[in-house]
Amino acid sequence: MTLADQTAMTRQDGRMTSQPPERPKRRTFTNAYKARTLAAFDALPEGSAERGALLCKERLYHFHIEHWRTRAENGTMAASTGKPAKSAEAEEPARLRAENKKLKAANDKLAGEPGKTKTALDIAGKAFAPLQDISSSADSDEK
Repeated sequence: MTLADQTAMTRQDGRMTSQPPERPKRRTFTNAYKARTLAAFDALPEGSAERGALLCKERLYHFHIEHWRTRAENGTMAASTGKPAKSAEAEEPARLRAENKKLKAANDKLAGEPGKTKTALDIAGKAFAPLQDISSSADSDEK
């Protein structure tokens, strides 16, 4: 809990309240508001103090304008300041790339397996040769 929360929880009589104050919610902006604000901002002369006054009046930052302008130019402006909703067609390439990446990883893992199998067979063959020699010498002694 921050000092600001503790201060907000203190009543006038000096006692603390049991609940901290609610945090402010993020603002969301409709497409119509964004379009109106962009139009009003662009109508003002570039570098003028009126642009700054508009941002102050609307409690916005220049980033909002740049972000909204980029989204409007790309045609991806969402109903709020969050990420735009993706269509199934837009999500499919990303899904296919992720699936392709998984398959490549599995293929790389399996590509190393034949080398391991060959090494294991070589070791088993080398271990079998002395045993075969011992077995053949034991068979020849009994005759």
